[in-house]
This record gives sequence, C-alpha cells and structure tokens, in this order.
Amino acid sequence: MLDCLSIIERYYTPGNDDYRVLVSHSRQVADMAVALGQRLIDQGEPLDIEFVEEAAMLHDIGMCRTDAPGIHCHGTEPYILHGIIGRKMLDGMGLFRHGRVCERHTGTGLTADEIIAEGLPIVPPRDLLPESLEEKLICYADKFFSKSRPDEPPKTLERARKSLAKFGGATLDRFDALVALFGDPATL
Repeated sequence: MLDCLSIIERYYTPGNDDYRVLVSHSRQVADMAVALGQRLIDQGEPLDIEFVEEAAMLHDIGMCRTDAPGIHCHGTEPYILHGIIGRKMLDGMGLFRHGRVCERHTGTGLTADEIIAEGLPIVPPRDLLPESLEEKLICYADKFFSKSRPDEPPKTLERARKSLAKFGGATLDRFDALVALFGDPATL
C-alpha cells in the first residue's frame, strides 16, 4: 500500500489549513469508497480495493496549486484545473493510474463538448469521464462530501443530486447511472 500521507506531504505542510482540508476530505471519500467497494466485492464484483483507497486519498492533491481561498488554497490556477494538475503531479511520480482518477473525478466527469460549451480552460478539450469501476467509485463517493464544510455528515442522495443539478441534465444522468451502479451510501 502506498504511503499516501508522505505523498501529500511533498506538497502540503502537516498542520496547515489546506493540509487539514485535503486529508479530512480525502479520508471521508476513501472511507465511503472502500465501504461501497467492499459491498461490490461481497457481490462477486472484481475490484482493486487497495487502489481505491490510495486513489481516493490522492484524488484532490492538485488543489494546492489553485486559487480557492475558501478551502485555504492560494495558488494561481483556476480550481476547475485541480484534477488536471493532480494528474500531472502523480504522473510525475509514476502513479499514472492514480493520476487518471484525479483528472476524471470533477463533477461526474466532463465531456469535450461540455468543456467547450462552458469555456473551461482545459486545453485541448477532451473527454475526462471516469471509465474504470474504481474511477467511477471514487468520483461517486466524492459527491457526498464538501471540502468547505468537512464537519458535516455526508450529503444525502437528494442533496448530492441537487448540488450537481446546476451543471445540467447530462451531469445528472451520469450521477443517476452511478447511483444505479453503487447504490445509496446511506444504506451502508
């Protein structure tokens, strides 16, 4: 198992607010993803649960280079790029599979058409949709936790869906497909 905290500590200082936000949020996502993943394994689904925990812990590592003061990040890049940045960081360490999770977890993933329509600074525009079961699982678990309110309990399905509604029907359709695949986390 990777020592995810030592990887995080290459970019974040333990005790600082951004470190606390990242580690707290990532632990919440990892715990939910592992619990949902174990349910799939118990049903006979092949799943790399160790990878799920590692990638969930690292999925937001790129936020330190973004300008998101509400979560104590004072970098220069737009927050929407935190996944792309995280992929570059992890790819640089040879963690290519983990890096894919970083760039594919935003919202319920992004299509090239959505990137163009929204004018997002992702060049070149390309599909950034979670593909593997592990990528989808981490993307899904991430939707239930807020980095800006880490002490809150997980969002309900209704609240998670409502927070995604502003991104349109395709985003909600992808979320509903994840719900059908993984079930309601409230039943864990």
